[in-house]
Formats: sequence, structure tokens, C-alpha cells
Amino acid sequence: MITQAVAPALNKSCGIGLIGVSLSSPFSRSAYAAPQPQPVSYTTTVASTHRVASPANEITTTADVATEVAAAPVFDSGDTAWMLVSSALVLFMTLPGLGLFYGGLVRQKNVLSILMICFTCACIMTLIWMGVGYSLAFTSGNDFIGGLDKAFLNGVTAMSPAVESIPEPLWAMFQGTFCIIAPALIIGAFAERMKFSAMLIYCILWTLTTYIPFAHMVWGGGYFEALGLLDFAGGIVVHLTAGSAALLACIMIGPRKGKIEGEPHNLPMVITGTSMLWVGWFGFNAGSAVAASGTAAMAMVATQISAAAAGTTWMLLDWISDGKPTTLGICCGAVAGLVAITPGAGFVSPMGALWTGLLAGVVCRFASTTMKKRLGYDDTLDVWGVHGMGGFLGNQTCAIFGATQFGGTEVVASVTRQFMVHLYASLFAIAWSCAATFVILKALDMTIGLRPTDEGEAAGLDETDFGEAGYLTGSV
Repeated sequence: MITQAVAPALNKSCGIGLIGVSLSSPFSRSAYAAPQPQPVSYTTTVASTHRVASPANEITTTADVATEVAAAPVFDSGDTAWMLVSSALVLFMTLPGLGLFYGGLVRQKNVLSILMICFTCACIMTLIWMGVGYSLAFTSGNDFIGGLDKAFLNGVTAMSPAVESIPEPLWAMFQGTFCIIAPALIIGAFAERMKFSAMLIYCILWTLTTYIPFAHMVWGGGYFEALGLLDFAGGIVVHLTAGSAALLACIMIGPRKGKIEGEPHNLPMVITGTSMLWVGWFGFNAGSAVAASGTAAMAMVATQISAAAAGTTWMLLDWISDGKPTTLGICCGAVAGLVAITPGAGFVSPMGALWTGLLAGVVCRFASTTMKKRLGYDDTLDVWGVHGMGGFLGNQTCAIFGATQFGGTEVVASVTRQFMVHLYASLFAIAWSCAATFVILKALDMTIGLRPTDEGEAAGLDETDFGEAGYLTGSV
């Protein structure tokens, strides 16, 4: 028997009988996706030997056609459609979600600099991912980095072997959107005080030295995948690496100068950006199932619950401590919940997602307010407090709530051992990302410099870097 997707076309055009297709995926991130039906091998036979005309009027035998079809990959149309949507949703998180969220939080004179770096990351990281990123992350290599077999997407075509049940170009596109948002997250920590040129070079070098190696180590068959680390959608790969880099960067660059007034300058923009991030996160988390499946559905449910729980918790804590709930608080809380559920979205139960969100609301709020004030660092947009601490927390709760012993889907021999694997991976990621950030920033400081002049910073980066303004004032 031939698969239903292939048989009608063959019978109609070629008169072919039974043709067998056997495919397997060389990629490993989808190990955390819903199990797919195992491929079945069939014997290739030809029902007749009459000759048929090809579209180019070349004459080929049915045996030639059978061989060509047998070698072609088989894709699931539902899975492919969902992953097309998911790729667009994750890109939507950066353009314009993150840009609006961050842009509304800064002062008016710096709004364009935030929007510009987010947009530029979408451009530059796409080229890096196409050139070397995809290959280094998802081809065979060593424990820490892949090879260059697919540099510049060499060999990645519509006829490439399927990744799970979707075309490889789509898989590469989906993963590329993660590469775009990771460095864009970091810039919020030193917003309003780093030159655009230095910021751009830093993002490029950090992506090459940190994001891509961790994508390989965790999802590409590398070091942490071999240890059994569970990271469904990027708690370590995206959020913890970016958050820890952000913390060190804001300390090295130093605080903003002068009196800080007028932030956030546009709360409607903040809540609009937060809403876009929330919707886009369904592609981020549910899309990481790499299928339109039950796992994707549960990941979406877990994402919704965690965001809602964290946003409510942060809002209530603001209400208790300050006497009023705040728009800013509930927005930051929702993002914290989205971050924290990311590593475990496809593994935890609804109750596990609820506990993750409740903890994120408490822990991330403490890191973004009390901890930051006591330690005195100027993390402008609380990247460490939300993404760093949220990623760290979510990585550890994933080890617990993702296990079958606590209602999750993953069979682990020992929850304690799994927790220690996750703790080791988290500390390793923090150390690696901070070391790379330290070297990159030191090199930039000794060459092109990190900060604008005091006058340029006071005038705002929109004017200093671009000679433009986010808002027109006066008559036109």
C-alpha cells in the first residue's frame, strides 16, 4: 500500500502500482516534539511499462518516475501549515512586538534607537543564520559546535529530506527567527547609552560566540542534549544566555548619566508590544513541537496559563506594596510568565504551568525591583530580572514539573538528577555568555568605544546616532 498523499498522483499520471518511501530525520531538536508515525518501507514495483510524456515533452518510463517519487520527501500539509504560521509569529515577536515593548519603556528621545536595533537585528541575523548559523547549529560537528556542510544553506532545497514532517527550508526559517530575537533581547539592558555601531557589532559577535553554540549544544545533537537536558523552546538557548549577557553588559557599560525622567514614555505602546509578544509566543512555544499535534496544543495551553498567572501575581504584588495596580507591572509579569514556561511548555501539565507562572511573578518582580535597587546596577529594561531570572527559574521548574512524577510527560529515572543536570546547564550558560560578553565589550571599548559623548547621550540616541526624531514637535 502506498501513502495516500502519493498514490493518487501516481495512479493518475503514471499508472504506477506500489511504490515505497522510507525517510528519516537527521535533526534532533524535534526529539522534544510529539512522536511522529514511524516510516514504513515498501517495495518498489511497476504496474506497467508504458511510456509517459513529461512536462518538458521528454519521454520517461514509469520506472524512472517511480524512482524519482520514491526518493522525494513526504511532508505533512497540516504540520507544514502550522510551522509556516509559527515562523511568522516568532518573527512578529521582534517585528514589531519587542520593538514596541522596549520602545515604549525608554524615554522619548531614544525610542527610534530601540526600534532601529530590533529591525536591524532582523536583517543582520538573517544573513548570519543563512551564511553560517544554521549549519553550525544543526549539522554534525563536536559537542559544542556543528560544521559548515550547509553554509549559505547549501543543499537546503524543497526536496531536502524532511525534518520530522516539514520541509527543511521551513525548519531553517523557524530556527532563524529565534536567532533574530535572542540578541535583540539583550539591548534592553543598556538602552539609552550605547552607540549604535558598538551595539550592532556586539550583537553580531555574541550571536556567533554564544547563541549559535548553545543552539547546537542543546538542540543540534551537542553536549547538553547528550546529558538529557530538557529545553523545549529556548529557556537556556535564548533567555538565560541573553539575560546573563545583559546583566554583565549593563554593569560594564555603567549607568545612564544625569537625571532619569520620562520613562516609560508611552505605556499604550508598552501594552501593545506586550500583547504582540504574548500572541507571538504561541509560535515560539507551540511551534517548537514541530507539528500540529497534541504536544503543540498542550504547549499553547501551558503558555497561556503561565503568562496569565505571572501577570496577575505581579499586578497583585504591586497593588499590595504600592496601593495601586500598574499597567507596567502586569505587562512585565506576563512576559516573565512567558519566559519561565518556555523551557517546559511541551512537557509540563496545566498545574505545572500554573506553578511556574506564579513563581515567575514573584521571583522576576523581586529581581527587577528589590534586587536591582540593592545591588545598584542600571538594567534599563529589566532584561536580567525578566529574561535572565525567568529563564533560570523556568529551566529548574521544567526539570521538576516536566517529569512524570509531577504530572509531566518526560520519563526520568531521578528528578533530583534531572534537576542537577538543569542547574549545571544553567550555570554553564551564564558563565559562557558572560565570558563572551566580557571579551567582546572590552575589545569594542578599546577600539571604537561603547558610549556616545555625554552631550550625545543627553540629547538622545535618536538624534546622536541617526539625526532623526521619533516624534515631531512644533508646527509642520
